Formats: sequence, structure tokens, C-alpha cells
Amino acid sequence: MADRLMLLDTASLYFRAFYGVPDSIRRDDGTPVNAVRGLLDIIARLVTDYEPTHVVACWDDDWRPHWRVELIPSYKAHRVAEIVPGGPDVEETPDPLEAQIPMIRELLAALEITVIGAADHEADDVIGSLASQADVAVDVVTGDRDLFQLVDDARGVRVIYTARGMSKLEVLTDVSVVAKYGVLPGQYADFAVMRGDASDGLPGVAGIGEKTAASLLQQFVDLDGIVAAVADPTAPLSATMRARITAASDYLDVAPTVVEVVRDLDLGEFDARIRPLDASRLSEIERLATEWNLGGSAQRVLAALGNAAGAVRS
Repeated sequence: MADRLMLLDTASLYFRAFYGVPDSIRRDDGTPVNAVRGLLDIIARLVTDYEPTHVVACWDDDWRPHWRVELIPSYKAHRVAEIVPGGPDVEETPDPLEAQIPMIRELLAALEITVIGAADHEADDVIGSLASQADVAVDVVTGDRDLFQLVDDARGVRVIYTARGMSKLEVLTDVSVVAKYGVLPGQYADFAVMRGDASDGLPGVAGIGEKTAASLLQQFVDLDGIVAAVADPTAPLSATMRARITAASDYLDVAPTVVEVVRDLDLGEFDARIRPLDASRLSEIERLATEWNLGGSAQRVLAALGNAAGAVRS
């Protein structure tokens, strides 16, 4: 089987697990474990269905990097629980989920699933860098549309989109991005800049929605081409459209840097290949599964990762 790298947008998945599994599922001490159980089941399902040979859990070391906020102060501002001068801001996270994040990190380590983050960068940037630098086929698993910009059939990069739920996963390729939005994946970042995104605090260009943004990109290729057309009195643009784009010029100067994922992070050497676990790891996971009331979720993820009976690494 050819190698395939699966990149998990980890926070996107554990938030989905938290809201998708009842929080009545708890450890003996009353700590909820719904996000932990749900994430294990999500990983088991993904690995079983898409058969990656390598898996990386990409992490938000800084979910709201200050260099992005300096460019657009409204970026994710509505999700901030606490501003931390000189450090990553604290994201508004339900207390029952916050308590489970250290458990998730501990289980990922026990399962020998590689976790990678980068200082001053979001998981999206880690994903963008790993996907762009990989020399194998890549599946990006996320509920974030911004990562559609990474889809690249020529390089074998797909997005497995989770927004409709795990029972309705969408696999995004060049053709499906064009079918959904009318733009190529390489145009998607410019499309998102113009459309805006309230969930990320990006205002977009007033009066330009998805259809208009797609039409402009079909006509002028990219944001630079659109801006050049505005400056060209002979270009086929209405006065209204010229005025809208001109009024948003300050925003358009900085928004691409905010929306485009970083692709050139140096993330060092790592080995993310899926392998059966040794006996000590299996014993540790069994202990955690019992203490944390993980039910069948632990066994399902172990089986998906190749830890069937007799598959223990010596």
C-alpha cells in the first residue's frame, strides 16, 4: 500500500466530539470524558476508512497568533476568554472540555500518535506546512473551510471535511471545490478574503458574497488581478464594484496574510508511521481506559491502529 499521511485538525475534532457525545459519560471522579471517547472513535473511524500509513495530530500552540491580530484586530476576537500579553490568548472553551484536553494529550502520547504544534502559529499553519512539504499523498481532516486552499489533485492532497458530521464526511478534491464554490483550490484563499467569515471575525468586502467573489476570480484570476482591474478604467467592472473594492483597500492589503495558511514552517524530523504498540504501551492504555471509563472507544482505536490480537510490537 502506498504511503498516505493523515493530518488531524485536532481541536476541530475534539470540539466536534465534545458536542456530539453526551457529557453524562464521566470518570468515577465525575470528570466528563465525552470528548476523549468521541475523539478516539473519530480517529478509529478515519484510520479504518481512509487507511493512512502515517498520522499527525496537529495542535494549536497559538490559536490566535498576535501577528494575525495585529493585521486584523477582529480576528477571532469574539472567541477570546482572556487576553494574555506576550503569550497565546485564552480561547473560550467550556470547562468540561477544558478538563479533558490534558487527557487527550496523554492518550495521544500513549497511542504513539505524533502531536505537532508550532510557537506563534495555529494548527492550520502546521497542517499547511506538512501538507505542502510532504512527498506522499495527504488527507487533511478538518471542519474548517479555510483549509480547502490546500487541496491539490496533482500532489494528492485532499480535505476530509467533517462539518456535516462523521456520518456525512465529504472528500474535497479540485473538482469538488470548483463544484461547491466556483473557484479552484488555489483561488480559495482570495475567495475567502473577499467573502469574509464571521466565525473568524473577518469582515470581507462589503456587498460581495460568495457568488460575486467567485465571478470576479473567474474573470480576473486572483486578488491582485481584481485590484489591478479596479485601477484600470478600461477593465469590465461596474462603478459600484469598483467603489466596493476601493473602499476595502486597507482590508485587502492585509487580509491575504491572515487567511493564507503558512506553508514553510520548519517542523523538524519526526516519525508518524502507524505501528502496533509494545506491551507496556498497551498496558498503559488499558489502565487509562479503565480509570477513565473509556468503554469500547479505546479498543476500537487500538484495533484501527493495528493492535489486533497478536499484533503487539515486541
